[in-house]
Amino acid sequence: MKLLKSLVLFLAFLTLVSCSQQPKPEDTFKQYMKAWENQEYEKMYSLISESSKESITQEEFSERYATIYEGINMEELAISFELPEEEPDYDKEEKPTFEYQVSMNSLGGKIDFSHKAELVYQEGEEEGQWLLNWTPSMIFAGMNEGDKVRARVLSPERGEIFDQNGKDLAVNGTVKEVGLVPERMAETEEKKEEAKEELAAILDISVDVINQRLEQKWVKPNSFVPLTSIAKSEEKRMASIAEIQGTLIQDKSARVYPLGEAAAHLTGYVRKINAEQLEERKDEGYTATSIIGQAGLEAVLEKELRGTKGGRVYIENSEGNEKEVLAEQEPEDGRDVNLTIRSDLQQTVYEQLKGDSGSSAAINPTTGEVYALVSSPAYDPNEFVLGISGERYTELRESPGRPLVNKFTKTYAPGSTFKPITASIGLETDTINPSEEMSIPNKTYTQDGWGGYAVTRVDGANVDKQVTLRDALVRSDNIYFARSILEIGGETFLQEAKEFGFGEEIPFPYPITSSQLLNEETFGKETLIADTGYGQGQVEMSTLHLAMSYTPFVTDGTLLKPVLMKEDETAQPWHENIMSPETAATVRESLQAVVETPEGTGYEPQLSGIELAGKTGTAELKQSLEVKNGQENGWFVAWNTDSSDLLVSMMIEDVEGGSHYVVPKVKNVFKESMQ
Repeated sequence: MKLLKSLVLFLAFLTLVSCSQQPKPEDTFKQYMKAWENQEYEKMYSLISESSKESITQEEFSERYATIYEGINMEELAISFELPEEEPDYDKEEKPTFEYQVSMNSLGGKIDFSHKAELVYQEGEEEGQWLLNWTPSMIFAGMNEGDKVRARVLSPERGEIFDQNGKDLAVNGTVKEVGLVPERMAETEEKKEEAKEELAAILDISVDVINQRLEQKWVKPNSFVPLTSIAKSEEKRMASIAEIQGTLIQDKSARVYPLGEAAAHLTGYVRKINAEQLEERKDEGYTATSIIGQAGLEAVLEKELRGTKGGRVYIENSEGNEKEVLAEQEPEDGRDVNLTIRSDLQQTVYEQLKGDSGSSAAINPTTGEVYALVSSPAYDPNEFVLGISGERYTELRESPGRPLVNKFTKTYAPGSTFKPITASIGLETDTINPSEEMSIPNKTYTQDGWGGYAVTRVDGANVDKQVTLRDALVRSDNIYFARSILEIGGETFLQEAKEFGFGEEIPFPYPITSSQLLNEETFGKETLIADTGYGQGQVEMSTLHLAMSYTPFVTDGTLLKPVLMKEDETAQPWHENIMSPETAATVRESLQAVVETPEGTGYEPQLSGIELAGKTGTAELKQSLEVKNGQENGWFVAWNTDSSDLLVSMMIEDVEGGSHYVVPKVKNVFKESMQ
């Protein structure tokens, strides 16, 4: 009897142990949710029922999840759930359900939904297990068999760039897209080939390109096959295209640059993102089809102009109709930018530089507003938007004038236009007495230890043997300023010149190369100090910085910050009180004489009705001191003294006659601006 009782108790114990080791639906549910959150699709598939597997293979299952999530830019997938505190015992015939919540980010914004997972018990060869009854609704709650998840990027409008009067500089407009419709082309092959050759010649593309486009897999007889785009203004060209059978011209949204070459380096251009840029910006929401600023302000202000993309994620039924919106986020358009630039002046300055290689900056010397920034030769930014050919790009890149190089961001030896800076430092350090005469008996000046090197006066300066500061500025006397800077001393000069912004980053939204006095920290030779006094040696300045360095002569001592954004406050000091009003007046009066008196280097040609002050400069570029003659760059900086609302700094490379070539061009800018 005792033996029988013990046997019964033992069997009962085995039953309890066996029950406790039975698979539980909660365990499968938790495993599936964890695998889902980790995007382990194969593991998820292993936990779904056999009946579910009959509707979808493992490869299809994994690919469907991966494709949907990639398509909607899914990020931060999170799955949560709560299970009963007490685990009930389930019969094998039951189908327990558990609720779960899914959260993720997508290109359309946040997606949240709740759903239930149903589990079934399934017998196995060795032991049974609980598995999920999977349906498409477990991807998104509203999905049924045959439904698809669609995602659409909602692109923002790119911000536009305007001048100070609201005139277009870089705007969203339209161009004409030229293409072919195969079924509308000539019936015979011979006439088709003739039409292609004629069209290729007009569009400056090859027949091979046309054939490649027509042979794309998606092309049907009634398809419009785009070939290239042309500007709306090219009416004659469009008329010729329209006469060719099979062609079609239609409007296409595009970036438009109304000033073309005149503002090319200022505005830059946009173009489809390249592979290198995409790799660098892959975390910023750019895709292989994104348009991005490639140069100029389009690149500098890319973040502001670009805006923020939106998106729409929705379920589409088997008939192609929208069924349910899962997430939608409106795009945020880019910011419009209004500049201090004056389009009319930008165009005028460019017309004066056109045909030459150089740069120019035009500013208001009392407010710091930048009216024009020009580099020449230039390119037409519209070409890049329309679709520039490889041959044309190579032509621009290899052109001797370097039209793709932005010269107003570069620095050059300023030559004698630097002398007013030396003059003001000499006056401020009491090294120069404006009324005192310096004796300069010879055309050349040298000192012991200079190794035969000498500073040479220009012919116009060599007429006077007794020279005041005014004489030296008017006649542009190299020896006067070489001896003056030697008297000031190299170390003192470097310290004082910092007030003019040398070696500093120019406080300007468009990156301009910093100007310099030296390649090293100190002067190595006296000859280098001497050359620096008249803007040679290792001195380098941009046309914009040189223009700004003349503002203290107008403001009685304050070096102004250049202003490009119309919204920014004007007349802001970069460095204050860098010279006394008396020093500013002394230099200013001498610079008026440079232009207004017959002996002045800026006197010819005469300009009636406008009074100017300014300084000429010819910078000779030599590879070494032993070279007798080098390339000459001509400079002229001038402002109108009657209203003091326009100052123009211009440099032209490799010119005969140096500054004498540039002076008429700058004066023409003032003449045109008065009309």
